[in-house]
Amino acid sequence: MANSTAQAQFRGPTRIVMWVVMGIVIFITLFPFWWVVRTGLTVPSRVFTDTAALWPADFTIDNFLRVLGFLDTTAAVEAGGSGQALKFFLFLRNSFIVSTLITVGQVFFSATAAYAFARLKFPFRDQLFFLYISALMVPGIVTLIPNFVLINNLNLTDTFIGIVAPYFLMTPFAVFFLRQFFLGINKDLEEAAMLDGANYLTIFFRIILPVSKPPILTLAIITFIQSWNEYLWPLIVGKDEGVRVLTVALGIFRSQTPQGAPDWAGLMAGTALAIIPTIIIFMLLGRRVLDSIQFTGFK
Repeated sequence: MANSTAQAQFRGPTRIVMWVVMGIVIFITLFPFWWVVRTGLTVPSRVFTDTAALWPADFTIDNFLRVLGFLDTTAAVEAGGSGQALKFFLFLRNSFIVSTLITVGQVFFSATAAYAFARLKFPFRDQLFFLYISALMVPGIVTLIPNFVLINNLNLTDTFIGIVAPYFLMTPFAVFFLRQFFLGINKDLEEAAMLDGANYLTIFFRIILPVSKPPILTLAIITFIQSWNEYLWPLIVGKDEGVRVLTVALGIFRSQTPQGAPDWAGLMAGTALAIIPTIIIFMLLGRRVLDSIQFTGFK
């Protein structure tokens, strides 16, 4: 009885401290996002004069309308903005095309490679897998110039193919991620299918992929968001407006302000709009991601 009372007394203060710490972490995480929205809803001329205000100074949605191309240039300049539009829907379409192509290709080819390393038996399989996984230690910047030279020699600059190509096939992380799950799948399922005359391709498409939906979905979400936020490679390869992605367009929008100083209100409005797709994905599928990351496979 005394132990229970002591535990209850200890648990109360501990829980309060944990909630306080959690609240601080959440505030630190979400405050930058709120500041982006707050700046986007502020009249451009008040962005630097009311820096201590937590709420938008002279609330306005003109910055969002201007970025979307719905506000007249003259009216935007009179309000204190740069007057530039972002062609938001064009760049949004380009980002969706690039991210979707990368996600589909990377998930499919990573799944096939992971299944080969997990189930197929061939000489030096484990050594090849170790060598392949070692590529995780190579910084992406190291392969940037060779990739650009190759894409340029193939005349694929300013094309969706050129932007997608380096990321379309499997990556070490994706292969490792799926292989760990495939190793945990009960082999009896595959052996039973082989007794019925199924080959490896049939087993892969009819058994492995259906039971692997949670980790595959998780990998697809992670890959899509990484592709959506990619900046340096699309900036180098996709300079043409027809293939320019949203992250690159925001950077160019910031550097092409006629008044000389960056149009922070317009830039933050565009940034707030750019993160909406990823927020929607996490709201719809975030729980599945958290559950799938902790998977141990089927026994």
